[in-house]
Amino acid sequence: MAEDKFNISSVKRFFGRAAAKLGFFAALVVTFSLGFFFNESLGPEPSTQAGEAHDHGEVEPSAAEVWTCSMHPQIQLPKPGKCPICGMTLIPLTSGDDDMGGRRRFTTTLAAKELMNIQTSAVERRFVPAEIRMVGKVDYDETKLGYITAWVPGRLDRLYVDYTGVQVKKGDHMVYLYSPDLLAGQDELRRAAENVKRVRSDSPETLKRSAKANLEAARDKLRRWGLTDDQIDEAERTGISSDHITVYAPMGGTVIHRSGQEGMYVQEGTNIYTIADLSKVWLLLDAYESDLAWLHLGQTVEFYTEAYPGDMFSGKITFIDPVLDRTTRTIKVRVNVPNEDGRLKPEMFARAIVRAQVATGGRVMDPGLAGKWMGPMHPEIVKDAPGDCDICGMALVKTEDLGYVSAASSSEDMPLVIPATAPLLTGTRAVVYVEVPEQDKPTYEGREIVLGPRTGEYYIVRRGLDEGERVVTNGNFKIDSALQILAKPSMMTPEGGGGGGHDHAGHSKANLDG
Repeated sequence: MAEDKFNISSVKRFFGRAAAKLGFFAALVVTFSLGFFFNESLGPEPSTQAGEAHDHGEVEPSAAEVWTCSMHPQIQLPKPGKCPICGMTLIPLTSGDDDMGGRRRFTTTLAAKELMNIQTSAVERRFVPAEIRMVGKVDYDETKLGYITAWVPGRLDRLYVDYTGVQVKKGDHMVYLYSPDLLAGQDELRRAAENVKRVRSDSPETLKRSAKANLEAARDKLRRWGLTDDQIDEAERTGISSDHITVYAPMGGTVIHRSGQEGMYVQEGTNIYTIADLSKVWLLLDAYESDLAWLHLGQTVEFYTEAYPGDMFSGKITFIDPVLDRTTRTIKVRVNVPNEDGRLKPEMFARAIVRAQVATGGRVMDPGLAGKWMGPMHPEIVKDAPGDCDICGMALVKTEDLGYVSAASSSEDMPLVIPATAPLLTGTRAVVYVEVPEQDKPTYEGREIVLGPRTGEYYIVRRGLDEGERVVTNGNFKIDSALQILAKPSMMTPEGGGGGGHDHAGHSKANLDG
């Protein structure tokens, strides 16, 4: 009985293992069968789909050398497929894009152009207006300042003007000065006059000339001490010496400073009063470095002050400081302003503007100064022919030598300009999109150019464009974005490819090509 039970158990275990093995193999066969069935139902591999897409007007795989992702342009693979980052279907970069000119081009349809609102403008030569705005303040005209000083040592017995701000006229008495030296000088004058009288008519000519020379020397000494000719004549005629002298105003104006006090002893050359003629004033303006190219001597400056809102004043630029202020990074520009009515007061704040017609080479066009001659020291002196300055006597110079365009200006004097909305600026580069002529569809090509300064609503072009070409002035950002999506060179990615998309999980072209 024991042997029978053993045999029956062994047989059961044997058949159980066999059934388990048969079930595994049966499941494996069923799995392969289902896989084959679904593969046939879903269609071929993605590469086969891309190949068949040619029948529907898509790009043929053999015509593409590089495949990229429109969402992640840094993905560039040698065959079609899916983007390893986002799973989107790759798009081809055709072999025609290999050259840099083709890679910078963007072609669209007329309908898409209308939707993108692409507008162009011609590159042209023209005198463009520039407005230079500056701030500053009114100051005294240093050439219109007068000083009353002690020409002889003595004591200030009386000051006829005892406070600042007084208006005086030329010849008004200002100081009553006591000086012992005046007695000696007048005694010398009296003796010299007596010697001339004692010389007889038959005396030698040398003696006569010597006596007259001594008299003239005594008169000159008193004249240098501040005595007028009338005072000297009276002292010579009467022979009466005086130890006091009255000092008169040498010019009319406003007393802006008083240094002396009554009873104070002074030495020769001590300053007592400062007088300013305010019929002409200076306007001292601060100009930025970027504006210096458009500022020249003789230009008209218009300005207004806080004291007289709505009232516009004007003057001429007569001096541009050759040294830059290291603190403010500005340069002082001096303007001569007439002030006959006296409304402009020193230390008034002013806001000024200079309007210039910009020409090439940092020059400006001013029809009123073209072909004229100007004083280099006094630019307010302008003449139609060469000559000398009426103020300082220096020879006049041509206005062309001072930065102005000649009267016979040509197109070469006009700068090459584009609208300010045309260039895309990165800080170090300037990119414009130029309309490619004679194309079946609207085509635009990116181009790096070199810009000059901005003048109003225009940029001056140094290099990179020719007159007559048309640049995109509206819609250029959209074109640039489209090129970035296509992994082509653009404003932010000059070499194309990477940088246009998002970097997820640290993927890059370097580790995906491998």
